[in-house]
Amino acid sequence: MPAFSLEPSQTARCAELRTLAAERLHPLAEKGEPGRVNRPLVAELGRLGLLERLFTSGALDLCLMRESLAYACTEAETALALQGLGAHPVHAYGTPAQRERWLPAVSDGSAVAAFALSEPGAGSDAAALSLSAVPDGPSRWRLTGEKCWISNAPEADFYTVFARTTHDAGARGVTAFLVPADRPGLSGTGLDMLSPHPIGALAFDAVPVNADDVLGEVDRGFRVAMGTLNLFRPSVGAFAVGMAQAALDATLAHTSRRDAFGGKLRDLQSVGHTVAEMALRTDAARLMVYAAATAYDEGAPDVPKRAAMAKLLATETAQYVVDSAVQLHGARALRRGHLLEHLYREVRAPRVYEGASEVQRGIIAKELYAEPATVKALEAVETMEAS
Repeated sequence: MPAFSLEPSQTARCAELRTLAAERLHPLAEKGEPGRVNRPLVAELGRLGLLERLFTSGALDLCLMRESLAYACTEAETALALQGLGAHPVHAYGTPAQRERWLPAVSDGSAVAAFALSEPGAGSDAAALSLSAVPDGPSRWRLTGEKCWISNAPEADFYTVFARTTHDAGARGVTAFLVPADRPGLSGTGLDMLSPHPIGALAFDAVPVNADDVLGEVDRGFRVAMGTLNLFRPSVGAFAVGMAQAALDATLAHTSRRDAFGGKLRDLQSVGHTVAEMALRTDAARLMVYAAATAYDEGAPDVPKRAAMAKLLATETAQYVVDSAVQLHGARALRRGHLLEHLYREVRAPRVYEGASEVQRGIIAKELYAEPATVKALEAVETMEAS
């Protein structure tokens, strides 16, 4: 299927999701307490079958779900995404016992998952992790150290935790562990953040783990982390596109109704040009997100580059579109409770998490220089210059 064309059934499903988000999820989101896991909302996502689809659908379907939910209820979108991010390593790399224990509970919304990668001194530089897994007998370790900026912490029921099992080995010495929240020595505190969902810090005081808790292979946890992020980075872009589209639609409605200078606001050339730019960038970002997701589903070799491009363009675009929408709405958009006031707060974080924009640019450059086509092009240029 071409990345730029959706099937009628997909378009209809997106419309259905927008309606469900507005009618069934948004009311539950409004009842939630900022900075806490909204378990009734998570449970409703399970009842609607959306959480189960995290493990049965491809990357494009994940993007369509996130974009559609973000348009009408960002809280529902984020709750769904965090379940996927925390549990995908179990789905993709876990043992049959791990999957049987946790995935049904994630799917029905009765268990909350979290992805614990970032640390106080290792955010975007995942290879610099210092949480230590100290050997404690054959195939047993004790986790000691800290994690920080972890979504759903400290309220999650289990964590996908990345710890260093081999020192001085960089990315090659990291192992992924499935750590239930009730393990002795594991504690957490909430952080007072801008986001409506919980973000916290975790402290590991000789937390016991063993071979049954390993996700994937020992010292191969970086592969688990990057495999998860390659799937979810395009869908972060889809989240951003959903917010951008909501802001654009609100702006089209507002500028069509608002009287200004003897006509409607939309009649001003500067306004029309701004709205055109908002629409142009939103559609361009959407196409890149769909292309990256399709590449992932088809097993293309350049997924890391495409995933980074999609996240980078979409999140930066959403920031521009929401900011422009606020500017065209004026002071009313900054009033507490206004859609754009909400989006203005929500749109900033995606440019930071799952790899900041600067990290995405670094990934893109690294992948470009490593591509065979680039190597051949450089060789051809050198040959021409030498002749």
